[in-house]
Amino acid sequence: MIRLKRVYEPASPEDGWRVLVERLWPRGVSKEKAALDSWCKEVAPSPELRIWFSHDPGKWDEFRTKYDRELDANLQIVKILAGKSARGTITFVYSSRDSEHNNAMALRDYIEKHNHGKKGIFT
Repeated sequence: MIRLKRVYEPASPEDGWRVLVERLWPRGVSKEKAALDSWCKEVAPSPELRIWFSHDPGKWDEFRTKYDRELDANLQIVKILAGKSARGTITFVYSSRDSEHNNAMALRDYIEKHNHGKKGIFT
């Protein structure tokens, strides 16, 4: 199971394995407060894509298409995250203020879309 949580929210036992899915460290958050188990910079959108998107909901659909292409090219780390989610709860931690248009949500949806049934690319 994959959960999503903003890095500024307190960690909880229900989070399971907490992984930051951002390329940049969130402002004003200490490593202790973030309470992360891992930081997967490699799975975050490229700097160019992040800057282009600029959290503009009007660009959301195109962002997802472009981000999916980046994830297609980086399947090794995505498979690791998918495997962990199959074995228990993991929480993708993100810094965006927008809880409906962020890379953590797009990453979760990508994994879920490609991992249905026994013929999923991650099983």
